[in-house]
Amino acid sequence: MDSQKPIQILIVDDHAMLRKGLAVFLMSYPDLKLVGEAANGTEGLALCADQHPDVVLMDIMMPIMDGIAATRRIRQDYPDIQVIALTSFGEERLIKDVLEAGAISYLFKKIAADDLAKAIRAAYNGISTYAPEVTEILVQSVRQPGTTFENLTPREREVLSLMVKGQGNIEIANTLTVSLSTTKTHVSSILAKLGVTTRSEAIVKVLEHNLNLGAFYIP
Repeated sequence: MDSQKPIQILIVDDHAMLRKGLAVFLMSYPDLKLVGEAANGTEGLALCADQHPDVVLMDIMMPIMDGIAATRRIRQDYPDIQVIALTSFGEERLIKDVLEAGAISYLFKKIAADDLAKAIRAAYNGISTYAPEVTEILVQSVRQPGTTFENLTPREREVLSLMVKGQGNIEIANTLTVSLSTTKTHVSSILAKLGVTTRSEAIVKVLEHNLNLGAFYIP
C-alpha cells in the first residue's frame, strides 16, 4: 500500500455525539482520514461497499444490525478491511464473539486519543491491540487447560502470552531475546497446533478454553 496515503477510516456507532467526537479526533492526525459515518451495521456495510475504508471503528451494541454481525459480514465480503471493536462493554462473551467474527482489536471508548491513533495504525498493518482489561481476561488462570494447549511447549506458551498482549514478531523476538526467524517458527508452530491460521483465531481459542497463561505471562 502507498505509505503516503492517509489511512481511510469508517466509524460505525449509533451515538451521534460519539461519532462527531471521533471525527474531530481524526482531524488531528494527518495520516488518518474519515471517509464515512454509520449509525448501525447495515449502514456500515453499505459504506464499506461504497468507500472501501482501510479500518472500521465498530461499536458492538447497535440497533438493526449489531457490531458482531457487521464485523462478520465485513470480514467475509471485504477481507482487506480491518475492524477495531470500540465499545463500552467488556463481557467475555462479547470479546470472544467479535474476535471470532474477525475483529483485529478490542478497545474501550475511554481510550486516549494518541493510543487510539496508534491502534488504528497497528490494525492497518495487521497488528492487534487490546485494552488492558481485555488482556487480563485473555490471560486469566484456570486449573486445567484443554489438551489442545497441553501440546504447546513452555516457550510456545510464552510466545502465545505475548501474542495475547498484541505484540508482533519483532517485539516478541526482542522481549524473549531470540532471533526473528526463531520467533516466526514458534508462531507458526502455535498456529498449527491450535488448528488456526491467524493470530486473532488463536486469541479466540484462548478465550474458548480459558487457557492458563499466567505462569508464563511476561508483564
